[in-house]
Amino acid sequence: MSDHTRPAVPDPDAEVVETLRRLTFVRHPSLGLGYDDSESEGTATRFTPARSDTNKHRSMSDSCRTLGKVDHNHVHTSKTVDMKLDQTIKAVINGDADETETPREETPYIDDDQIAKEMASQYKKIIEHLGEDPKRQGLLKTPERAAKAMMFFTKGYKENIADVLNDAVFDEDHDEIVIVKDIEMFSLCEHHLVPFMGKVHIGYLPNKKILGLSKLARIVEVYSRRLQVQERLTKQIALAITEAVQPTGVGVVIEASHMCMVMRGVQKLNSKTITSTMLGVFRDDPKTREEFLSLTL
Repeated sequence: MSDHTRPAVPDPDAEVVETLRRLTFVRHPSLGLGYDDSESEGTATRFTPARSDTNKHRSMSDSCRTLGKVDHNHVHTSKTVDMKLDQTIKAVINGDADETETPREETPYIDDDQIAKEMASQYKKIIEHLGEDPKRQGLLKTPERAAKAMMFFTKGYKENIADVLNDAVFDEDHDEIVIVKDIEMFSLCEHHLVPFMGKVHIGYLPNKKILGLSKLARIVEVYSRRLQVQERLTKQIALAITEAVQPTGVGVVIEASHMCMVMRGVQKLNSKTITSTMLGVFRDDPKTREEFLSLTL
């Protein structure tokens, strides 16, 4: 048999799998991969980066017609591609595939003790780079302390709003503004990893549902205990409340002092940054917004 003889027609099961693979790439261009069938008939067809919209919109018949061109002994795929492909095929079969989202690779679980240990070793290097002696008595346990502190400062990454709210949403026919003000907040500037701190004022106009008052403070805690910028933090709090109780409107104001402006840079000790997010009637109705601001600032 010649080396260029076309391979035998695959069995039906193999055809189904191969067709699903092709359709996966056609329907899910977010994987960043597509078939390249531009090579001559009888040669290997390889996975290559999708090059144009033509690849994205290839029909099922086109995919099936090119099936016979594939030399399965020469298809080059990585383990990563295979894993993504298997995940996507399952999603297509189950009917819950999201064409805009790339399947994420699962990361190995690492417990907090191991994370703290690895972070401590990096902090030790930082101390050395500063010209200090990490074996000095006052610095012996500093790397471990710093690692644990940083994990606490960013514990919001391991929390989610559903768990924090814990079903503390209640039916109540209250149609006036609910305000919780002066909620103390501490966060870390994501640009310099130094603190910013201040107060959060929250108001919302219920729509047949109210939220346990302490949960407003807990929402602030979840999002502030991350690497943040104040503008995003303000919006995240407002959106979380909106999702929780679907109020008629939400207003959030944050007043904060940023150590990146106090301890370094321009070094303005008394400067404050004020940000706000207004949603619903707080944005659309000037009187509602004015009432909220007059009661909080």
